[in-house]
Amino acid sequence: MEYVTTALTGLVALYIFMLAAFTGYEIIGRVPAILHTPLMSGSNFIHGIVVVGALWALINATSPLEQAIGFFGVLLGAGNAAGGYVVTERMLEMFKPSNKKKG
Repeated sequence: MEYVTTALTGLVALYIFMLAAFTGYEIIGRVPAILHTPLMSGSNFIHGIVVVGALWALINATSPLEQAIGFFGVLLGAGNAAGGYVVTERMLEMFKPSNKKKG
C-alpha cells in the first residue's frame, strides 16, 4: 500500500495564513463591541482546531527548527484554549446571583 503525503510549500502556507488572517479580521471587525467577549468565549472549539494543526505541524517536522516552531504552536494554542475557558467561566460568574444579604 502506498501512502500519499501532501506537503505545503512555504509560499502556499503563507498564502493560507494571509487568507485566514484577512478572513478573521473581516469577520471579527463587523461584530459589535458588546458581542466580542461572548463570541470569543463561545468559540473555544476553534482553539482546539489550532492545537490540532500545530500538532500536525509538529508531527511532520523534520528539522529541530520546525520541531521548535511546532512545539511552541502547540503550547500557545493550548494556552489560548485554556484562557478561553477561563474567560468563559469568569463571564458566567458575573451572571450568578449574589448571596449577600442586605440590611
